[in-house]
Amino acid sequence: MRNLIEFIQRFNHWILFLFLEIISLTLLFSYNGYQGSVWFSSANSMAGTMLEWDSNFDNFFSQAAINDKLTQTNLDLQAENDRLREALAKTRQKVDTKDKITYQYIPAKVVSNTLNEVNNLITINKGSADGVRKDMGVVDGNGVVGIVYLVAKHYSVVISVLNSHSNISCVIRDRGYFGYLLWEGNEPDVAYVNDIPRHAHFKIGDYVTTSGYSSVFPRGISVGKIIASYNSADGLSYKLKVSLATDFSHLRDVRVINNSSFKERIKIEQAAKDSLTML
Repeated sequence: MRNLIEFIQRFNHWILFLFLEIISLTLLFSYNGYQGSVWFSSANSMAGTMLEWDSNFDNFFSQAAINDKLTQTNLDLQAENDRLREALAKTRQKVDTKDKITYQYIPAKVVSNTLNEVNNLITINKGSADGVRKDMGVVDGNGVVGIVYLVAKHYSVVISVLNSHSNISCVIRDRGYFGYLLWEGNEPDVAYVNDIPRHAHFKIGDYVTTSGYSSVFPRGISVGKIIASYNSADGLSYKLKVSLATDFSHLRDVRVINNSSFKERIKIEQAAKDSLTML
């Protein structure tokens, strides 16, 4: 109490000044229209600025949730696209429903990715506990990413398209000519499609997609766009230079393709290979 009295006695002039200043400002803004409107506008402007800062702060920390929501939306759209593709194929080819292949997608995030190696690998944060198995295809929102190579309980390693061991069956969209996608190193945004037949008709700018001839990728997933063509070394086919649809330098959200008939198909194909080796 004594300290408070001493404080008031020491600064009584300043306290009186602040008290009179507050009374003066109150009278000024209350009984003068112009000054009152200026004060009201300034106060609203300051409040608006503070609210905007608060909104920007909340938006910054909500980006992760927004990205996850967008990823789920992409998954739903991809699943719907696959259903429409299957329905169209069924209409055109009159495929029996019992033979329909169903694809599901396991969302994952890239935790490691190399670009400058001869054999680039990608690590994702989903593994056997999430339903991921060896030889499953991996895609992102733009196109083909690679094929699962090794699987642990909570992580998996993917052979990237940018890998000398990658070999993916492709087709020139709307033209029906097949080949195999290979990466020759150096350029992380370019690969080559080999074994396109000499009688094939195509043009620069045509799109290349997955062929659907393997159990890894469904038909029609984007691979890239033709930007150049060459004769093969033996002169019997064409070699196409393709600008890849997937931007591997900014790879983040991917999806592992879960083919419901995957196990059955792999089992019967392996049985056929084993039987041929015994002949």
